Amino acid sequence: MNIGLIAHDEKKKLMQNFCIAYRGILNKHELYATATTGRLIEEVTNLTVHKYLAGPLGGSQQMGSQIEHNLIDMVIFLRGAQTKSTEPDISNIMHLCDMHNIPLATNLATAELLIKALDRGDLEWREMYR
Repeated sequence: MNIGLIAHDEKKKLMQNFCIAYRGILNKHELYATATTGRLIEEVTNLTVHKYLAGPLGGSQQMGSQIEHNLIDMVIFLRGAQTKSTEPDISNIMHLCDMHNIPLATNLATAELLIKALDRGDLEWREMYR
């Protein structure tokens, strides 16, 4: 499965720790991330991450395009608490995930639920969409 990973600045360390904790599951899948997040994940996990541009430079739009073309199966978007849900990158990613039935986690609790569901095979239904 193709997994999109995005983290706002204040959540990048949390994303690194999440990827360290679930490296064994993540290494079985293709990972996609915005530039800085992807680089930071690679540095601590040795996982291969396909990197888009930095979020503010268009990386969120690139991820959105992949979602829109049904090339991403799950998104983990750890967003900062101070970030308004009306900001374009957040609302666009969330809207596209809703439109295309793509599981989306926006906090650590739901990210852990999704990653464990992925490991159990609960998300295999996504194969039908491709």
